Amino acid sequence: MATMVELSPTGEQSDYVLGKPTDKKTPPQKVPGLCSVRYGIAFITHFCNFTLLAQNAIISITMVAMVNSTDHAPHLNGSSEELPAGLNGDKHEEASKHLSVKGTGYGGQMALWQRWAPPNERGRLCSIALSGMILGIFTVLLVGGVISNSLGWPFVFYIFGGIGVVCWILWLILVYDDPVSHPWIGDPEKEYILSSLDHQFSSEEQPLPVKGMLRSLPLWSMSLCALTHQWLVNTFVIYTPTYISSVFQVNIRDNGFLSSLPFLVAWTIGMLGGQLADFLLSKNFSVVTVRKIVTTLGTIPPATLIVALPYVRSSFITTVTFLTLSCGICPMSQPGVYINALDIAPRYASFLMGTSRGFAHSSAVLVPIVGGFFLNQDSEFGWRNFFFLSFAISLFGLILFLVFGKADVQEWARERKVTRL
Repeated sequence: MATMVELSPTGEQSDYVLGKPTDKKTPPQKVPGLCSVRYGIAFITHFCNFTLLAQNAIISITMVAMVNSTDHAPHLNGSSEELPAGLNGDKHEEASKHLSVKGTGYGGQMALWQRWAPPNERGRLCSIALSGMILGIFTVLLVGGVISNSLGWPFVFYIFGGIGVVCWILWLILVYDDPVSHPWIGDPEKEYILSSLDHQFSSEEQPLPVKGMLRSLPLWSMSLCALTHQWLVNTFVIYTPTYISSVFQVNIRDNGFLSSLPFLVAWTIGMLGGQLADFLLSKNFSVVTVRKIVTTLGTIPPATLIVALPYVRSSFITTVTFLTLSCGICPMSQPGVYINALDIAPRYASFLMGTSRGFAHSSAVLVPIVGGFFLNQDSEFGWRNFFFLSFAISLFGLILFLVFGKADVQEWARERKVTRL
């Protein structure tokens, strides 16, 4: 007897035995929601991401203290203008190296969600997990200075390193490769996850379809859109304190709450973005439409607000509000372009996300180089020209994704085989 297992263009599986469709398991009607294993894994991943970004951010934040002192003197958060000549560029370079490491973390998570996230819950589960990175930046900016001033800068590493060890232990104990191997998951939840993902599991290892990937416009549009969006994000991360300092002569690096406020807003909106994406899916919006809607919401408003900054510089409150909102709205794209690899190539999502995110974070190197060029040329119009360039770059990537982005499994990512019974 022959059983043909074929993936349809939309990624669904059709089973035929003797020319007749077989019965497929329907997901259980009642499954655990927030108090479930899959949400527990999302929150554990959230705190692991928190540790990942916090430990990366510590380097750039404590660098001034490490350079200015050899006896743990508490000089954290000095402005870039207070650094010795040449150090500011090195500081950005070092921070950029640590930001680029995040690509590997993203890739590993996509392998996890490939087997744990039902398609109608991918937005919220991935957003919960990814928002931990934003919370890490917020927390370090908020309390890093307090810890350094009261205990010395090495204790910033000790404390957040200890949190990382706790997260690692929780990961080893509670996180498993898939629902089948998890010892404490209930049968209804296991059935629900497996029945929604059964067509995405690869039965055997296959080589990467390199030619298909290189020729794939949906893949290129996803990667380039992620790159241009990260350009916008890194503009906020690197230049927000410098802009406030240069325009208003206020050094917000000494104000932990003010410098971390945009990331608190970003963390909140990032969590809500996933809920919005899955809500739209529940209202019968197509997956590709949802991905493009949330990506647009996470790109156009922030890019527009940053372009408006030079025109509201007469008001400190308006400027800080625009900066906070523009940085805060950016994570709306998390359940959009950033998880699109799970849609177009679930079998290769881990590799694609690690590669594309690593590629995207190259903007952490490019942004300070380009920004420094504009600001050194003309102090008055440099900010305006740099913000307009960031707007144009973000818009270019978004247009590519809107035109060429897809959310169905691509031909090169499908698996077709014949099994003899």
